[in-house]
Amino acid sequence: MNSVSQPRYRSALVAQAAGPADEEALPSDTIQPPGPASAGYGPDRAGALSAVGGTPLVELTRLVPGARFRVWAKLESVSTGGSIKDRSAYAMLSHAVVTGAVVPGSGTVVESSSGNLGVGMAQVCRALDLRFICVVDPRTNPQNIAIMRALGADVHTVTEGDPVTGEFQPVRIARVRELVDALPGAYWPNQYANPRNAWAHRITMAEIVEDLGAAPDYLFCTISSSGTLRGCGDLIRDRGLPTRVVTVDAEGSAIFRPPTGRRLIPGHGAAVRPPLYRGGLADEVVHVSDLDSLVGCRRLALREGLLLGGSSGAVATALQQMGDLIPDGATCVLMMPDRGERYLNTIYDDGWVERQFGEVSHLWKDEVADVAENSGMTGVAGC
Repeated sequence: MNSVSQPRYRSALVAQAAGPADEEALPSDTIQPPGPASAGYGPDRAGALSAVGGTPLVELTRLVPGARFRVWAKLESVSTGGSIKDRSAYAMLSHAVVTGAVVPGSGTVVESSSGNLGVGMAQVCRALDLRFICVVDPRTNPQNIAIMRALGADVHTVTEGDPVTGEFQPVRIARVRELVDALPGAYWPNQYANPRNAWAHRITMAEIVEDLGAAPDYLFCTISSSGTLRGCGDLIRDRGLPTRVVTVDAEGSAIFRPPTGRRLIPGHGAAVRPPLYRGGLADEVVHVSDLDSLVGCRRLALREGLLLGGSSGAVATALQQMGDLIPDGATCVLMMPDRGERYLNTIYDDGWVERQFGEVSHLWKDEVADVAENSGMTGVAGC
């Protein structure tokens, strides 16, 4: 893997990523940090919050053997909270504090999460002196719950799905509303509709353009709350960048088509289309099954030495599925949302995999020797 260097303080390109833009895409009271700003997120970034953003972009040379295009990974896994959701958590909560929506020292943040946003919010709430209650469901990784509690969060778990659809997300949201109504000074950021969730990823996209030195030809990103798609897509649209956006959704998700079946792997997909979603930002939509997400993770680990989460595996699989359609010499960036240690008991556990899918290890193990043999033979065009 080759790496693009990551300056902690970035140029005006990133600092200006937040504006100007239309009111729907960005809150009108965006705060611009004075002077050079790390990733442009705000002036009050101390301690753990100073590490939000500025994640590395590394070239993947072994993921797609024989590829005639270049592949780069935006490794959000190295963020202090372990995922891309750290950006959204900081952007939403710092803005809520500035506007008085929640008061440090006495306020309580209540949010629904399948895991990663909850960890990010627990971290930010510690830094901003806010109480945090996270509403999760049985699909949430136990490791994420343990991390949230270690950071001082209260975790409420809903145990029954929606009586009509069986999905947990509507039940989680209903529980959030109950808690907000019952607790004085409580605030619901509502990641599914909060423009700050999307605003955070204008910065993410600007970092990619700056680090590559040009806009990529393709951006692959998963979708759940729609924050990443909306923020990156808005910046691409507003600047007229030639980047084609490939959105990766889960089989069974309701964002682009009627939901079918249950989803085992959390992190991408949704039970309902989020209010933050806007049409026209994705040029292609690829649906990836739980099994294919898992296989993508195992290939990333064995081919590139990257232990990443389920959404990253989905992105890797989507790239391979579209490989024949990507022109020679194109530059592709894969948004890798989180790290893989929290999936050691599922995705990376051979026993769990066999119980869920049968004996499928040949889907990744038989290819390792071939990749090693052919890794030096890729005909990759230069940027």
